[in-house]
Amino acid sequence: MSGYSWVPSSFGRALPPNAVQGGRDSDGSIIYVGKTRYMGDELPCKVIPQKRAAYVSHNCREHQVSSFEVLCQQTLRWVRNSGGYIPPGAVPGGRTNTGETLYIGRVHHGGSETVGKVHPSHGCLYIPYGGNEVSYKQYDILVLQ
Repeated sequence: MSGYSWVPSSFGRALPPNAVQGGRDSDGSIIYVGKTRYMGDELPCKVIPQKRAAYVSHNCREHQVSSFEVLCQQTLRWVRNSGGYIPPGAVPGGRTNTGETLYIGRVHHGGSETVGKVHPSHGCLYIPYGGNEVSYKQYDILVLQ
């Protein structure tokens, strides 16, 4: 799938101007869409430059990571989704160590709009939040326009 790119990034430099915003944290900080490698998986993550932090959900917990890539594009949109369905044009955000493709999703939770991983075989979106991995059956999924 083309039309977007993943750009290696770090907290020592500015994010690209076309980095995709995923939402806002409960304190108003902008959350960007990222991905990272963690425990053998390539996983979607939320990147919060204002906090100099990126977070991934894995094995029922939220984990902070320092190495990540940020999604860059201008023709993406969020569409309402549920139950692990993957619509045409959905943006892959990673892959499990067993080869299952994961997608980028977001949901309102705890006063924030935060990004996470859509795990098709589990039929839900998982987000990293407050030290935990939280699941939702209804969420938005990122797709190419």
